[in-house]
Amino acid sequence: MAEELDSVFNDEVPENHRSGVIAVVGRPNVGKSTLINAILGQKIAIVSPRPQTTRRTQPAIYTQPDAQLIFMDTPGLHKPQHKLGEYMVAMAERALRDADVVLWVVDASAEPAIGDGYIAQLLKTVRPPVVLVLNKIDAAPPELDTSAHLALVEHIEMHRVSALNGDGVPELVAALVNRMPLGPRYYPIDQLSTVNLRFIASETIREKIMLHTEKEVPHAVAVEIGEYKEREDGLHHIQATIYVERDSQKGIIIGQNGSMLKVIGTEARQELE
Repeated sequence: MAEELDSVFNDEVPENHRSGVIAVVGRPNVGKSTLINAILGQKIAIVSPRPQTTRRTQPAIYTQPDAQLIFMDTPGLHKPQHKLGEYMVAMAERALRDADVVLWVVDASAEPAIGDGYIAQLLKTVRPPVVLVLNKIDAAPPELDTSAHLALVEHIEMHRVSALNGDGVPELVAALVNRMPLGPRYYPIDQLSTVNLRFIASETIREKIMLHTEKEVPHAVAVEIGEYKEREDGLHHIQATIYVERDSQKGIIIGQNGSMLKVIGTEARQELE
């Protein structure tokens, strides 16, 4: 076993191996989590059309033979309107300070918004270099004018991508690898995240709640995994408790005769399998 671990972390790592941390920032709903999932080729980050789906910085690990990139998917940066927003923005700002590179994702299908200007001012104060990603080029007009986005921050490297269909993603990864310092392989080659299975299960259930309840249930909804056991047939038994702010929201999540809860549970199980 010791020899196998040594092989994973040392023997197979070339001398020119590069590694580092990339903080992924942007306004809510510009496709940060979708982009990370596209880079990894597997769903790791929770995705929802609702703002502020990501609540904490979630490490996602991309590994190739000569490099390892550790992406920190941060909550959408915005001017906070409440305590939860202040907490989430503070976490994102901490990730900026600790990163080797900042990946700033904007929506290419829309003109820069006030929130983009807020982020631009914040990024001018950080140490790491910033790479601008124009996401959603599949939804942008063919004559896309990028001058307004480029004007937000001077002398910035820019990439056009579609996280949805993968256009431009390989080129973006190659550029990020080139920006990484020489360093070790911090995680095994097959590890995609540092979060445990309980966390992944709770986030998957929370994602399905947010997808199906639209504006009726706010971000304060939380999911706690009470039991997580592997059965003899190889499947997992998961018992989850859903918490909401008001009793009236329980009925929304349960649905008529339990219909909504059944949909949430079925979709979560299918994804976790």
